[in-house]
Amino acid sequence: MGEHAVVYGRPALAAAVDLRLTVRVSPAADGAVHLDLPGLAHAEDLSWPALRAYARAARESWQEYSREPGPERFRAVRGEDPAHVVKAALGEAVEFLGEPEPPGVRVAVRSELPVGSGFGSSAATAVGVVAAYLAWRSSPAATERIEHLALEAERRQHGLPSGIDTAAVVRGGLLWARKTAGGLETETVEPRSSLLSRLRVYDTGTPSEPTGAVVAAVRSRRDRDPGRHERLLDRIEAATWTFRSELAKEAEDPPRIVELFRECEACLEELGVVPEPVRAVVRRIESEGGAAKISGAGSLAGPGAGSLLVYHADAERISGWPVLSPFPACRVHLGAPGLRVEIEA
Repeated sequence: MGEHAVVYGRPALAAAVDLRLTVRVSPAADGAVHLDLPGLAHAEDLSWPALRAYARAARESWQEYSREPGPERFRAVRGEDPAHVVKAALGEAVEFLGEPEPPGVRVAVRSELPVGSGFGSSAATAVGVVAAYLAWRSSPAATERIEHLALEAERRQHGLPSGIDTAAVVRGGLLWARKTAGGLETETVEPRSSLLSRLRVYDTGTPSEPTGAVVAAVRSRRDRDPGRHERLLDRIEAATWTFRSELAKEAEDPPRIVELFRECEACLEELGVVPEPVRAVVRRIESEGGAAKISGAGSLAGPGAGSLLVYHADAERISGWPVLSPFPACRVHLGAPGLRVEIEA
């Protein structure tokens, strides 16, 4: 809760999920870089000079975008390369180590996460690639350094992300986060309520635009009408604070939870990031006495808007609603552990 608002310095709550992404790094005798990304149906072999040139160009393109953000400039940052975030993350890791001639490497990424649907797949990829490469080079870094390098890579993917996705991937659990001038401040939240275990997550389908394009569009709308935008952010912030206070209580207050979900969803709809087909699904859920909100950047156009968080006082009823039958139910634990590094002999 608090997505989009967190980009503008408001607080947000984010829970890591236990859909795991694994990055395996191993040596390649030929000195080249070999990428194996079956989830994207992509494999590629390239030289280190080519990869470093790619990462450098992406960094320069992002710097230009950051000075004057906009949807068109973002498209130049993101490009169409399916291995974009992997190359950016490798480039950031190598630059951090200052390796003039890195050794040949094989990087294989396996993921259970839906791609581009608000589940943090790009952040998980960036964190996994950075952490795995540094560990392989016997240079394991502090979590803060991994988080920083991964956020740089994710900026090439999403433009001006808040950093909350990379923080949740690295740290795990349930995080309270706020963006400040000095970076992202995070705090681990330990709920007393069992509410998180009773929320249900569905995948409404891949959004029509990447997260960065949606964030850039919202920023453009904010620039045109800042007063209206700030009022919406105030409402989201108030709901997010109240939701945190509800998590601190042992006794659940279903009418209050429904009210908070509906308030945040209404604000996201007014921001223009919930397409009409998903709005129709949410209205049907509300007619059943429940509530739902998108969880992530959403989409500017239909039919899908990524992940959908669903609540009802009787959680067992949710799976029986026909309106949700077209969408995959994601069997996830909210507040799962974060990054883990394993070294094989």
